Amino acid sequence: MKLAIVGATGMVGNVMLQILEERKFPITKLLLVASEKSIGKTLLFKGKKHRVISLKEAVAAKPDIAIFSAGGNTSLKWAPKFAKVGTFVIDNSSAWRMDASKKLIVPEINAQLLSTNDRIIANPNCSTIQMVLALFPLHKKYCIKRIVVSTYQSITGTGVKAVRQLNDESKGIEGEKAYPHPIHKNALPHCDDFEENAYTKEEMKLIRETQKIFDNPNIAITATAVRIPVVGGHSESVNLAFENDFKIEEVRQLLDQTQGVRVVDDPVNNLYPTPLNAAGKDEVFVGRIRRDYSQPKSLNMWIVSDNLRKGAATNAVQIAEYLIHHNLVVS
Repeated sequence: MKLAIVGATGMVGNVMLQILEERKFPITKLLLVASEKSIGKTLLFKGKKHRVISLKEAVAAKPDIAIFSAGGNTSLKWAPKFAKVGTFVIDNSSAWRMDASKKLIVPEINAQLLSTNDRIIANPNCSTIQMVLALFPLHKKYCIKRIVVSTYQSITGTGVKAVRQLNDESKGIEGEKAYPHPIHKNALPHCDDFEENAYTKEEMKLIRETQKIFDNPNIAITATAVRIPVVGGHSESVNLAFENDFKIEEVRQLLDQTQGVRVVDDPVNNLYPTPLNAAGKDEVFVGRIRRDYSQPKSLNMWIVSDNLRKGAATNAVQIAEYLIHHNLVVS
């Protein structure tokens, strides 16, 4: 099994290497790929040094699977080149997510859609993954009509530059800025660029990707995405309106039985999900589960997950595992 990690030196790339080791992913040859400035550097994997190579060199090696986390432009240019030599590409950027010919996959929900013809597979946005994983069993049971979501997103979703900005500001140091305003002791209702409709790209990803994953363009969704000075993970306040009514205990039971979801919901004893507790874990944590008494058949939930793990690297590795375990990849 020849595996390439494109964007290996980035934040998600580093986490991906940790997860591959943790999950004992079967690798006979690991190809670590990054931008021109990183070629020749070495990264550790299972205690062994691996030299960072170029994209051109990686394509020539014809890996069985290539996991991309190097930005949309890189993916648009290079993913088809890998696919052409027979590689399965799992892409973590937004480049292919809304392409009608590409599958948008959360393994616990829709991995069964994959076939040997799917040479470029899209990994959803981090905030989308954690939300749909928690909502999918409820959608199957009660049929979601409308979703109102507000996100409280970690600076790690922006990258290393944002982490440096927060660290600099917390120490009173003037440095390079990832955001147009201070992030230390602040909250910015501004994740990604604004679109013409006054929503940000991050907000529209939540809308469009959820509808695609659920294969239902009629679910009404509205979103507000906020960046907060947190490192550990993304949090989401979600309000759901259903076609069918529900019982709270039944909702909890459904979530408890959902692979990859953990219910933490005992507010009397101050137990509810927080990004600090979710950091470094792969589960999607759900709490504050309660009926919305202002509307019929409506529910409130609080959803938290480590955005670099299940929101990015873990989901991509799980897709690769599915390809192997279901014999879609023949190395």
